[in-house]
Amino acid sequence: MGKLPVTERTSMRRLSERASYDESVVHAILDEALICHVAFVFEGRPVVLPTGYARIDDRIYLHGSAGGRFFRAMANGAEVAVDVTLLDGMVLARSAFHHSMNYRSVVVFGRAEAVEGEMKRRAIEGFVDRMIPGRAASIRPASEAELRKTIVVAIPIAECSAKVRSGPPVDDEDDYGLPVWAGEIPLILGTSDPVPDPRMKVTIDAPDHVASFRGRLARVER
Repeated sequence: MGKLPVTERTSMRRLSERASYDESVVHAILDEALICHVAFVFEGRPVVLPTGYARIDDRIYLHGSAGGRFFRAMANGAEVAVDVTLLDGMVLARSAFHHSMNYRSVVVFGRAEAVEGEMKRRAIEGFVDRMIPGRAASIRPASEAELRKTIVVAIPIAECSAKVRSGPPVDDEDDYGLPVWAGEIPLILGTSDPVPDPRMKVTIDAPDHVASFRGRLARVER
């Protein structure tokens, strides 16, 4: 992996020290997050869609209903901006001005393109494994009718940048002596016990890919 080119849209003029154009950093953030927000102009008005996604190689894949006007617009080559953000913590400073958050984010600019054929099926399996790694191999594959009802689009990960903040607050030097608690509150994404579908016809223990997914995240008791 190498460095991504810096363009007019990805160049950061404020807090540029937080910027990264390293492909490995971009891919790692995209592979950890679960939701993205897609922004584009539709019929002269701005639109933002929260949606799941999958990264396969150097593209982001999105999917939606073939009857959905927004996804039809993207399949026709709409210019989009895709944002992914991981919130890692709250940063509490000694002044309101220096309060912040620790985060890792990626913004990708590009033109969406429709995906068909075998890559479309591969992308749909990728969406499932994006949720729970190993899940696609354990379920019924998408039927041809389901594929026809689904639009899949791809956005190249070419014009993009990452932005990362970590660590404690950065206060004015004169404020460090104030009797004010300052520091970080880490935030984590957690899981609780899986809840079986009440319409399951047979009793089946949660499979390994479910248990391993829970192992990746913090345990949260209900």
